[in-house]
Amino acid sequence: MGEPAQSDVPPRGRRWVVALPLIGFAALAGLFLVRLHGGDPAKIPSALIGRPAPQTVLPALEGLAVNGAVVPGLDPAALKGKVSIVNVWASWCVPCHDEAPLFVQLAKDKRLQVIGINYKDSADNARRFLGRYGNPFGIVGVDANGRGSIEWGVYGVPETFVVGREGTILYKMVGPVTSDNIDSVLKVEIEKALRAGT
Repeated sequence: MGEPAQSDVPPRGRRWVVALPLIGFAALAGLFLVRLHGGDPAKIPSALIGRPAPQTVLPALEGLAVNGAVVPGLDPAALKGKVSIVNVWASWCVPCHDEAPLFVQLAKDKRLQVIGINYKDSADNARRFLGRYGNPFGIVGVDANGRGSIEWGVYGVPETFVVGREGTILYKMVGPVTSDNIDSVLKVEIEKALRAGT
């Protein structure tokens, strides 16, 4: 007679030991997904609030002119002396198309200057975009490789900053400016900036 056949099934205690890494991985993956999709990026505070705006020089958008005058690129010195609204936008950004007419209206307020940072866009498409909606920007800096926007702490386009007269970032809006938030949020922050230091 031969020896009795041994079972290939591991003892009950060993099954849990084998399954433990898989359970741990699943728990970490679940936590990652909750963190990735569970938060509202518009509520993420910017580490740059209360700090000077980045000293990044960005070149002008080639071929962009208003009434025959070339629209300059972004020189950080332009952020001092006047309240500035800095909008990071691109022609390929769908929400940017929706917010563009709101910036055209906002630019009519002569107490502030509206500045654009054109993010990873082609010059032709950016000019077409501004031709379609109107150009609210007195300054347009081109951020072709995205490094300038990284220095501004941009998560994605569109994003909008309120910069005080001293060149300090006072507020950051992640996501598009809309008819719902322009009066209740953005203009409130602009008025705070305009009152500061007066």
